[in-house]
Amino acid sequence: MSYVVINAIEVPRERRADLEERFAKRAGDVAKSEGFEAFQLLRPDNDEAGDRYLVYTRWATKSAFEAWMAGSAFGRGHAGSSGQRPVATANQVWAYEVVQHEES
Repeated sequence: MSYVVINAIEVPRERRADLEERFAKRAGDVAKSEGFEAFQLLRPDNDEAGDRYLVYTRWATKSAFEAWMAGSAFGRGHAGSSGQRPVATANQVWAYEVVQHEES
C-alpha cells in the first residue's frame, strides 16, 4: 500500500496568499518524482483547523518519499528565494502507511 506524508504548516491569516502563491509557482515539480502518487494543499476552513494548512503527499512506498527528500528537487522546492521571509510560524510532519483505500 501507499505511504502518506502530511506537513501541517501554521500560517497566519495575513500570509495565506503568500503561501498559496509559493506553492502555485512550483506546481508539478513533485509530480515528476519516481513513486509520486498525489499532492493536495489544504486551506483551513473552520475554527478547529485554526491557521494550519495541510500539505498532503502520497507515495508508492516510503523509500520513494525518502528518495525525493534526498534529491535535488526537494532542495530546490524548499530553498526559498532570496529576500523572501518564511510564511510559516511552525510546522509538524506526520507520516502514515495506508492500510485501507477507496476512491470513486
